[in-house]
Amino acid sequence: MIDAARITQALAERHITPDLRQRDAIAMLASLSPPGASRGAATHDGVYCYGLPGRGKSLVVDAAFAVADGEKRRVHFHEFLRDIHRQLVREPKCDDRLAAVANRWLDGVELLCFDEFHVHDIADAFLIGRFLDIALARGVRWVLTSNYAPAQLLPDPEFHERFEPTIAVILQRFAIVHFDGATDYRMGGDAASMPRWLAPLDTAHGVLPACYEALEGSPAGAPSDVTVAGRALAVRSAGERVVWADFEALCVAHRSHLDYLSLAEQWQALIVDELHVEQLRRPDTLQRFLWLVDICYDRQRTLLIASDAPLIPALDALSDWRDLSRTISRLAEMGSRDYERRTLTSIKPTR
Repeated sequence: MIDAARITQALAERHITPDLRQRDAIAMLASLSPPGASRGAATHDGVYCYGLPGRGKSLVVDAAFAVADGEKRRVHFHEFLRDIHRQLVREPKCDDRLAAVANRWLDGVELLCFDEFHVHDIADAFLIGRFLDIALARGVRWVLTSNYAPAQLLPDPEFHERFEPTIAVILQRFAIVHFDGATDYRMGGDAASMPRWLAPLDTAHGVLPACYEALEGSPAGAPSDVTVAGRALAVRSAGERVVWADFEALCVAHRSHLDYLSLAEQWQALIVDELHVEQLRRPDTLQRFLWLVDICYDRQRTLLIASDAPLIPALDALSDWRDLSRTISRLAEMGSRDYERRTLTSIKPTR
């Protein structure tokens, strides 16, 4: 299903030499039991890659997915939950709507990759537990990336015990690879030619119109409302490629990850204006900001943020917040020349 030599070659083409944990993951990916085969003593039905941000989990899984044979599907966990919940709402009443939706969603899939696997909500925990059982019964092989060890999933002590049977399935049927290297590969790259994190606001406001025009190919238009996830969003300008909106409307207002998925589906670049770093001290606002960054990163979107004070130091000061280290690591990569090269070449009209 997955050939180790082809993974290594794909990484070499990006000038990457796998470290020890990446080599461990490559070996486990290559030894996944083929779909439909009976499990032997040395085989497994999935690979669970976890560890600190930027340790190369996604690099290896990207390469493995690209070279894998057979019918395959890769999806960010936010997107998966959105799709399943939408289909459950539309599914006609029957004895087991989740089984009907899951079986249809998995039709033809032999290899399933989930990026940023996490479980923080008890309702999602029940859903993923059933979905995992159904997929394994169908012979689907899994690859998961996560910042959490299996035992740390659904950490809320009120509910954790109820997810332990699913954790036990993961531990029994998956190869677990801990990416525990000291190096964050996202840090230290050359800065992008176009500034990404602009502060203070008076400086940002002097350059944002030019940034918008460079990305869009034409000057910013008039303020308007656009529709995201079925709801209105006030924006400073919206073109074919770029949308420019204030932080207040994007993350202080009551939005969900569904709004940010919709934004990323409609535009290739997002400019976030008027972020006041004190706003990030509100847990609900910070959580929405993390969703926004995660989804832009996963969809390889260009992101520019104008704030009243430097953004990364402000986030560093909140480092005890769940998942914040991942966001800081991703912002470091999103501000690099390498990320700029990968994303700017993909900016083109889609709507």
